[in-house]
Amino acid sequence: MSDLSFGALLRGWRDRLDPADAGYARSARRRAPGLRREELAELAGLSVEYVLRLEQGRATHPSAQVVSAVARALRLTPAERDQLFRAAGLLAPRDRTVGTHVPPSIRRLVARLGDLPIGVFAADWSLLWWNDMWTALHGDPSALPPAERNLARALFGTGEGSRHLRPVSSAAGEDAFETAIVADLREAVARYPADPELAALVDELRTTSPFFAALWAVAGMEQLTGDLKTISHPELGDVTLDCDVLTVPGVDLRIVTYTAAPGTHGAGHLDLLRASRLGEAR
Repeated sequence: MSDLSFGALLRGWRDRLDPADAGYARSARRRAPGLRREELAELAGLSVEYVLRLEQGRATHPSAQVVSAVARALRLTPAERDQLFRAAGLLAPRDRTVGTHVPPSIRRLVARLGDLPIGVFAADWSLLWWNDMWTALHGDPSALPPAERNLARALFGTGEGSRHLRPVSSAAGEDAFETAIVADLREAVARYPADPELAALVDELRTTSPFFAALWAVAGMEQLTGDLKTISHPELGDVTLDCDVLTVPGVDLRIVTYTAAPGTHGAGHLDLLRASRLGEAR
């Protein structure tokens, strides 16, 4: 996008957004891709005339409230939102809380990898999205209350999440997995110092888990990126897989994937998990 004016950004991102992702049905009568101007106006709580003036550069000083509303309506990433604020001559807002929105593009991407166990986590390690293969490997997270779908709480807490979590060991050594999660949580606190839910999570685990408190006192700031994990599965026994953590720039999400090299025991276990999911679907 060579023209970085507010109006050009607005038009470009409106044309990019799939109407279905914004809750509007696709129609053969649509003459152009993307969201219609009146649909953007409805989503942002603005008049169609004002959206037109913004796109044409005739409304040159939109308020922060207007820019925020437009950014939410267009499903912009934090980086894109900040760019829109700067184009409006405004300071970009500082994120105060951990984001929990999984953009439609990320959902489409991970859905294409449905033959692998995949989970999408927020910066505080709350599980936001998962597929059937994740359920086959780790159990069904939907059986848990949303607050108990947090990996740190499952590792160190005493609630339903800890009882649901299947035993996991790391090839990096004893306590390596737990140490990495605590270090990653410390980094999240540094990025979101004003998030009350994140602060409450850390306070809770420091109070209820001496192990967490001890790791919190010494953990560094390195991010969890990948490992060789062994999951104790109730039907298959020990399942050893490569676990990689992919970060999503601009939205502060983590995509956790499990894979195995062809011909390994892990690859055979993945085949069995796929077969089990197909059998349940019939």
